[in-house]
Amino acid sequence: MASSSSKPMREQVEEYITALQERIVTAFEKLDPKAPSFKRDSWTRAQGGLGKSCVFQTAANDASANGYESALEKGGVNISVVHGKLPPTAIKQMKADHSSLPYDPDSNTTLPFFAAGLSIVIHPRNPNAPTSHSNYRYFEVSDPDDSNKVLAWWFGGGGDLTPYYLFEEDAVHFHKTLKAACDQHGQVLYPSFKKWCDEYFYLPHRQEARGIGGLFFDDLNHESHKRLPDSDSSPRPRTAEEIFAFIKSLGDAFVPSYLPILEKRVHMPYTPEQRRWQLVRRGRYVEFNLIYDRGTKFGLMTPGARVESILMTLPETVRWEYMCDMGGEGTEEGRLLEVLQKPREWV
Repeated sequence: MASSSSKPMREQVEEYITALQERIVTAFEKLDPKAPSFKRDSWTRAQGGLGKSCVFQTAANDASANGYESALEKGGVNISVVHGKLPPTAIKQMKADHSSLPYDPDSNTTLPFFAAGLSIVIHPRNPNAPTSHSNYRYFEVSDPDDSNKVLAWWFGGGGDLTPYYLFEEDAVHFHKTLKAACDQHGQVLYPSFKKWCDEYFYLPHRQEARGIGGLFFDDLNHESHKRLPDSDSSPRPRTAEEIFAFIKSLGDAFVPSYLPILEKRVHMPYTPEQRRWQLVRRGRYVEFNLIYDRGTKFGLMTPGARVESILMTLPETVRWEYMCDMGGEGTEEGRLLEVLQKPREWV
């Protein structure tokens, strides 16, 4: 798919996420200059493609690095740019949302695909600081006889905040920043994708949300989108260039939406009980990622999947307790649970 920049969209996306990855990692390293640097790990995929994982971690049994307690306990800012062939089963599944894809149930025809994305998951050490996640991706399917002919394309992504203790001003700041990024491209985007996020990052078996929400969207392209009003009175990005501009606004919003919160909370004093609660709540995070998250499941089922990068999202230290006695009414832990059980409008 060509664009007004004269570069194919796949090249534009790859250039953007590569530059954004370095900007984000540099911002974290400047925030905590005494901590070890992120490990930068470039890799290639035998089936086609490459990536770079930038990961911060400290030993699970060591609360500090060189006597200094780092702001982060685990964090990853990863990019992947991969290509290959979609099997018939994957084509059948995607055709439900992309009618332009050819699919013959009696044929074993495969289709070339390209996928590029940036994935961010940050697990701070201090229980007062929230975990943060963002992911932005581009996917296209090409004609098997002409690689320059794109049959279908779409963008997806979003970001959310998972606190362990509720600071309402942090939730407001996070949502205000995302809303401001959305509103540049249409007033319908933030409320629609905020609602989708509340529905998606939800653990049915716990009857609670994973966190205090953010944005979530998928299969966003030039066609009518089921989650957005489709009328001239509700402007939204429609062309590839307009949607890519929207994606860039959200990607650029990650640092201003999250780092001020992290900077404010990472040096607050905390107790062993607060640390215990953080580890219990991280268990919920793991449950969602391994049971419900579509990206994790898709990645683990993909031939040649780089498991280390996919499971980078999981925290280094976590805890499951039988009938945990924390979170009672009138406690700070209970305040958090109230919001997780009844999602709020923050802006």
